[in-house]
Amino acid sequence: MKQQEKITARLRRKKAIRKKVHGTVDRPRLSVFRSVKHIYGQIINDATGQTLVSASTLTPELRSELKGSGNADAAKKVGTLVAKRALEKGIKQVVFDRNGFLYHGRVKALAESAREAGLDF
Repeated sequence: MKQQEKITARLRRKKAIRKKVHGTVDRPRLSVFRSVKHIYGQIINDATGQTLVSASTLTPELRSELKGSGNADAAKKVGTLVAKRALEKGIKQVVFDRNGFLYHGRVKALAESAREAGLDF
């Protein structure tokens, strides 16, 4: 499958997911994006379009302790950090948005570590 076809397929899946998944004030949306080198997680209130919490493998406090940024271990640490920051702001429940990516590998690692750290979704 060509790269452009993969991207188009992911964007089609993303569009279908976003029809159903909306972040509210009570339950903001935990959105995950993964690139080849990095993974990003952010909690978004879709009512205002505001990012409440974010973390990625580029975050300075994580960057120093990571051996590689494009693996499942790095994704686990990002998930834990997102959950920790969310709990500090009083966010306990979120809606998970995998952003068209398959729930496997790094996306799954981030989600499960966020759950273990105390987020409910």
